Amino acid sequence: MSARAFPFLLLCFCSTGEFYGTFSSGFAVSRVLSGFRVCFAAVSGEESTDSVVTAAPGDVAILPCYSAGNVTPAVTSWMKNGKEIISGGVSAPLNTSVPNGSLSIGAVEVGDEAVYLCASTLPGNYTYHAKVQLQVATGPDNVSFSVDPAVVLPNGTFTVVRGAAVYFMCSGRSYPSPELRLTFSGASNSSRSVVNNTGAVLEYSTQNIQPSAQGNYTCSAHNPVSHQRHEKSAEVLVYYASDRHLECMWTQDSSLVLFHCSWFGVFPAALLNWTDVPSGQILASEVTDSLALKMNSSLLWEGQTLRCSAQHRALPPGANRSCTFTLKTPYPLGDPLAAAVEGTSVTLSCSESTSTPPAVTTWRKGLKQELIMNDSKYTVTAEGTRFQLTIVNVTKEDEGVYFCLSENPLGAKELEVYLTVKSPSAYTGAVIGLFIAVLIVGSAVVVAKTVYSSRHKICLIEDDRADVLSLVESDEEQIFQAAVPRLPPVSNGGHTTLVEIHRIPSTDHEEAEVDDAQQQDDAETTEEPEDLVTF
Repeated sequence: MSARAFPFLLLCFCSTGEFYGTFSSGFAVSRVLSGFRVCFAAVSGEESTDSVVTAAPGDVAILPCYSAGNVTPAVTSWMKNGKEIISGGVSAPLNTSVPNGSLSIGAVEVGDEAVYLCASTLPGNYTYHAKVQLQVATGPDNVSFSVDPAVVLPNGTFTVVRGAAVYFMCSGRSYPSPELRLTFSGASNSSRSVVNNTGAVLEYSTQNIQPSAQGNYTCSAHNPVSHQRHEKSAEVLVYYASDRHLECMWTQDSSLVLFHCSWFGVFPAALLNWTDVPSGQILASEVTDSLALKMNSSLLWEGQTLRCSAQHRALPPGANRSCTFTLKTPYPLGDPLAAAVEGTSVTLSCSESTSTPPAVTTWRKGLKQELIMNDSKYTVTAEGTRFQLTIVNVTKEDEGVYFCLSENPLGAKELEVYLTVKSPSAYTGAVIGLFIAVLIVGSAVVVAKTVYSSRHKICLIEDDRADVLSLVESDEEQIFQAAVPRLPPVSNGGHTTLVEIHRIPSTDHEEAEVDDAQQQDDAETTEEPEDLVTF
């Protein structure tokens, strides 16, 4: 036994006459000397007698046996899972022994995975033992990442709609089964693990996806044996639309009219279209947040309809986002006549609410229609669709025609207002006449009220049997009537009627007095029938 081949040996004797030893190289050797069996067994330490060989299916695997020195083993035997596959250098099919005692396995299969033991006979009848573990590993490969439901863009990006239920699937193939992991990297560029599992497929779902879930997703597959790792990454975009309607407006630059259409708060930008409704012609189209349509005012006409519409994948079916202009010429309305007294202030007003696009309204003076601006004499105000012109300290020079002019790209219309200025003396006669009229009306009211308040004192009653005139004076408003015989008509054809005057007593004493007076009145009436009242 040379020191070069066996650098270190520890011996110990057993009761059976065997002795054991261990080489520092970590290999076990046994020898029989003078009736004794020498056994060398490995002990635990920093070095191990076990070795591991990893191969993929189809590869050629070489399992080493003795490699401690330059000595070539005379005979090497191999066992697989306790079954001898090479004995005395004779190999089984698909298994061959190379000159140094190593085991060569061609076209490795999964079934070749096992623990192999070898025994090599070295010169000097030394026997060397080794254990080799063959691991078969493949992959990972066919790593894939998918999102459903989603629309895949040409660059591989997945697009989903906000609020949808979305399913993520990460898959890979390897032997043994891979360790799968799904990670997410958002706007902050910080990665976090979403879910992981061991197996061929990894699934993850969210029931109400939001824009915060937008970012890069990575599906990684790791082989626990070969420690190989493959990854598949893809970007996921979350589309969403705004609940607001489109914002439309217009501006005018000389003879050109700009129609603006905007829709903000959407991702990505929507497809905006300007369309001439009567003909269906698309006048402008672009994927943008704001789209402008430039037209010459000479191409516009009364009743023309222009529509801006938006198309976006995140809009629910049947939803419509649009704005429409139906062009109308302006038509200002107001009182065409106004009057003022010298030294006072007067306000002329008009309104315009029908024009589309909205008209620009100004006040002008005179037949030359000179533009009126705000100054110490004139004050021009606008409140919504109502426009006012206030003239301060009116004089005769302010009398004349004023124009409320409304203009939009379709044309201009004006309201003519004529202002009459009168001197204060012109109103003196009118004031006096008004005073007399008020006085007459007041007198009539007083007389009518007086008669109405005395209605209980005079009452005329016509009876078929006789004409009766009863004069009543009573707090209780009791009426006493007496029949008056109709007298023969007089020569002039009139009727003569007897008038009886009664007084109603208020107490028993007064009643007695009234009876006496009544008797006296009856006597007088009998004696003097000539006292008549003619109607």
